[in-house]
Amino acid sequence: MDIQTFLAATLSAHVGLTIFVTIHAKFTGRVLGKWPFVTLALGLAGVAGYFFYDESPGV
Repeated sequence: MDIQTFLAATLSAHVGLTIFVTIHAKFTGRVLGKWPFVTLALGLAGVAGYFFYDESPGV
């Protein structure tokens, strides 16, 4: 795979994941916060953060 194809595939995947996170938040009522930007930059790591990051204070 050449570099242009790789970058195009990566960009497409990150944009698609960002759209998924945004739509999911809208339909579930979750607060988006910074997660669309993190997902756009980091891809699956941003999706994982969106689903698993808990901002509630620890006990």
